[in-house]
Amino acid sequence: MFSKSKINEPGPSADASKPAAPASPAPAAPKQSEFKASAPKAKPPASLLSADLHITGNMKTTGDINVEGTVEGDIRAHLLTIGESATIKGEVIADDVVINGRIVGRVRGLKVRLTSTARVEGDIIHKTIAIESGAHFEGSVQRQDDPLNSGKKAPLPGTQPAPAPKAE
Repeated sequence: MFSKSKINEPGPSADASKPAAPASPAPAAPKQSEFKASAPKAKPPASLLSADLHITGNMKTTGDINVEGTVEGDIRAHLLTIGESATIKGEVIADDVVINGRIVGRVRGLKVRLTSTARVEGDIIHKTIAIESGAHFEGSVQRQDDPLNSGKKAPLPGTQPAPAPKAE
């Protein structure tokens, strides 16, 4: 009636007459250096200039800066955030500028945002701008398609630029 199962019994299998196929080698793992070339670099965190820091001089980075202290000089960055306690005396140039504090000087940015706590005394040259209610602004606003690269200063009235050397 019931027959004994042969599943667990040792013995020749149905494929025993066939020779075993040679084991194929495992695919080689890619070298670590192959990933480094194609993997994007992680973006470094924003540099933070704390409220007790006072800097005299210009700053330039391709990264982001959060300023909470005082800077007397020009700043150029990718994203520049001016904190509520910050004061900048100089020109600010960045792709993105968020102003919560005080700037005395020109602002150049693709996107410029003055929050309700912003205090700006100087001209703003921008591609897009947002000014929240309550922001204090004294100066002119000018829209340009490329506000970052048009920062070349015009010669002062009555002065002439130095003549270019002649090629011989």
